[in-house]
Amino acid sequence: MKEKKVDKFFATVVTLLIVIGAAIFISASLGILAKSETTFYSVLVSQLILGFGLGFIGMYFAFKIDYKFWRKYSFWIFLGSIFLTAAVFVPGLGWSHLGAERWIQLGPVRFQPVEFLKFGFVIYFAAWLSWAKNRVQDFKFGFLPFIVLLAIIAFILLNQPDTKSFILIVLTGACMLFISGVPLKWITLLGTITIIAFGFLVYFTPYLQERVKTFIDPSQDPQGSSYQIQQSLIAIGSGGIFGRGYGQSIQKFSYLPEPQGDSIFAVVGEELGFVGSVAIIILYLLFLLRGLRIARNSPDLFSRLLVSGIVILIVAQSFMNIASVTGVFPLTGVPLVFMSHGGTSLMIYLIAMGVVLQISKFQQKNN
Repeated sequence: MKEKKVDKFFATVVTLLIVIGAAIFISASLGILAKSETTFYSVLVSQLILGFGLGFIGMYFAFKIDYKFWRKYSFWIFLGSIFLTAAVFVPGLGWSHLGAERWIQLGPVRFQPVEFLKFGFVIYFAAWLSWAKNRVQDFKFGFLPFIVLLAIIAFILLNQPDTKSFILIVLTGACMLFISGVPLKWITLLGTITIIAFGFLVYFTPYLQERVKTFIDPSQDPQGSSYQIQQSLIAIGSGGIFGRGYGQSIQKFSYLPEPQGDSIFAVVGEELGFVGSVAIIILYLLFLLRGLRIARNSPDLFSRLLVSGIVILIVAQSFMNIASVTGVFPLTGVPLVFMSHGGTSLMIYLIAMGVVLQISKFQQKNN
């Protein structure tokens, strides 16, 4: 199989997202500098060292490693990510915050292992579906294995609790099933089961009930559960068409919770306005379309599913963040990929970009 040059268009889009994301992150982080210098430097170091530092190193090695490596070791990568994510429940190792057990702390280093699980799932599921090939249309080779994987993942994530990550994995896996050729009836069944299960989950989970109520009526508790969405909408609305200007957000200093994290797109709306916000959304859409083109032209089924899973996961997470900040979807707390604070997330997705760019060198058609 002859190597070609890396997909320059995709590489350019990724570079723009990373550079713009870094600039927006720095601006948004000034909001916490005004409140706590210690927290500011902690966030900055985490993003620079764990996110960009280890991320770019991992991206380089992922770009150099033959993509077949990921298929060969897919089971062990997934198994390792499962154990790592479950390790948050180990006393002395897991670190909890506001009742959630989603972090592992090793000395001064703290990270979220679920980011490894998302990536590990995509790798393993791509390997499984490519092994099953045409047999995925059979219930026991396509739909059933997916349900088993989801049951294992749900047991770990819903006990943390981390509903948003589970939803992302379900959505990404369903898309991979569809791409691999699983009958639409099974996808429809999966969607129905997911909606019913989520309904039960909301009914029995008070914090999810609160988020759904806030989504239905954002004005119900402006100083409580609705505070974040209210302040996000004020920030976006005050940005107007062209925004206040880079670095000129007012909301990030005193009003927006986590301006460098969950609410970062509100800072984008306030500083860059409608035009800047739409431009960033277009970048993510170009990322998706070009990524799926790379997947379509990939040399084999595994690489096609792997690239598809990666780009769908990233875009789904990014649009979930944007939708929740703008009130189109209940608040989720997922980071905006390449922009929000989250060293673990940034590191994993940069590594994933190395994988996609490596596969892009083997596209079977010219750009």
